Amino acid sequence: MKSTPGNASKTPDLTGLSTDEMMAVIRNLQEQLAAKEDALQGQLKQHDETLQRRDNYIAILEELLRHKKIQQFAASSEKLPNQIALFDEVELEVEIDALRDELPDDVEEADAPPRSRKRRQRGFSDTLLRERIELTLSEAEKAGASKTFFTKVKEELEYIPAQLKVLEYWQEKAVFEQDGEEHIVAAARPAHPLGKCIATPSLLAYLITAKYADGLPLYRQEQMLKRLGHEVSRTSMAHWIIRLNDVFKPLINLIREVQNRSDYLQADETRIQVLKEDGKKAQSDKWMWVTRGGPPDQPSVLFEYDPSRGGQVPVRLLDDFQGILQADGYSGYGQVCAANKLTRIGCWDHARRKFVEAARAAPGKDKKGQPSKADVALSHIRKLYAIEKAAQNLSDTERYRMRQEKSLPLLKTFKAWLEKNAPKVMKGMLTRKAMDYTLNQWDTLLGYCERGDLKISNAGAENAIRPFALGRKAWLFADTSQGANASATCYSLIETAKANGLEPSAYIHHVLQHIADADTLEKLEALLPWNAELPASKKVAQYG
Repeated sequence: MKSTPGNASKTPDLTGLSTDEMMAVIRNLQEQLAAKEDALQGQLKQHDETLQRRDNYIAILEELLRHKKIQQFAASSEKLPNQIALFDEVELEVEIDALRDELPDDVEEADAPPRSRKRRQRGFSDTLLRERIELTLSEAEKAGASKTFFTKVKEELEYIPAQLKVLEYWQEKAVFEQDGEEHIVAAARPAHPLGKCIATPSLLAYLITAKYADGLPLYRQEQMLKRLGHEVSRTSMAHWIIRLNDVFKPLINLIREVQNRSDYLQADETRIQVLKEDGKKAQSDKWMWVTRGGPPDQPSVLFEYDPSRGGQVPVRLLDDFQGILQADGYSGYGQVCAANKLTRIGCWDHARRKFVEAARAAPGKDKKGQPSKADVALSHIRKLYAIEKAAQNLSDTERYRMRQEKSLPLLKTFKAWLEKNAPKVMKGMLTRKAMDYTLNQWDTLLGYCERGDLKISNAGAENAIRPFALGRKAWLFADTSQGANASATCYSLIETAKANGLEPSAYIHHVLQHIADADTLEKLEALLPWNAELPASKKVAQYG
């Protein structure tokens, strides 16, 4: 009987078949076996691919879990305790020898910055109020002495508790009689920035500084003032601050003009929750935008509230700015860079932070002396920062030369390492994301080497945002957009005062005392932080 499709799986009966027929049957059987083998191989390959995808997915989830645990429970510092040890290990296991060979050499000792020792402050500032307390001998104790004298044996720092005081304004009036009619002349009343208001400029300055510099919500200040003898409702305080936004606005506009006339700005943005915003849910994210820059002797930090994170916001804020804009990799800044033909440079802090997260979340971190690829990348970046630290006291020209001679070759080596090793890391892993981000942003990350005055990172803008982020944890949200705009104005004045070496409370008090009389451009410009004439005790060499 000949083989048929219906009984192909059975052993065919070859009785009575010729040789050619037998060979045809054998070939048919071989083809069927080969087809089955291919099908099984395909199923096996598909099964292996499924298992590999599952293993990859598990690895990504495990890394994400480690990363989330670190975010929730570990310290937030980006310093890694084993970073220095990467270059000092002598005995590493055989399987990581090849990885160790990829670690860059350490910075030469001559290029490394000297260790700075924080000197302990001795004594108290000469600007503090002093009171002399004399410890005297009794008449019996000094009887017969040839002379007596005093020596200073101790200094103590005393706290004078805050107190509320009521200022009573009594206006003198003179009555003149002329033609049988009385004419009254009254003494001039001091101008108040809010017109009719029970709070003096000093109290308003305290409320603003306490909330926006020290992070004290208005409800806490309400309790503090009540303990001091008079209750001021948080509603009244919020209303005063919102009204002051219009008072401060001309000054903020002047600062914005000066800032945009410079040729180098840093920008960043952070979330803020505003409960009552038209067209937005209370839980949705709104944004506080920050720009930092200005001429070297006129630094400024400006906050701006906007419910949108779209690219039209920096276009509005930087409409007349021409120069270099430093920001992270957020695409929203691309619109203003294209519209104004700005040169954009990146931030190495953002790139480094992604590798720090990857290094912390890497498996087997308890095994000492086994650097991951994220550790290797961080060692490259650490060298760049070491050069910047060594050059921090140099002139812009010398810093530019050092970057050209030392930083650019290191950057070239680092990029080659990234391009070689990125394909070896599974997509979706934190290390691969950090590598891809760095390579995608590479042209902007090189930008700081083009001039000596540019910064390696956007830390200036991030540091300006930090007080806002800390305060946000205390007061949580703004009720209305008017409150958010007023908050932006207050943060702008405080951070700009700090950038110019002024004590924020003293500067805001100075502005509030004089801004009601600033009826000309010259008087308003005199209130700018770099023009304000404050007592020497209200200025500091470096605030914050």
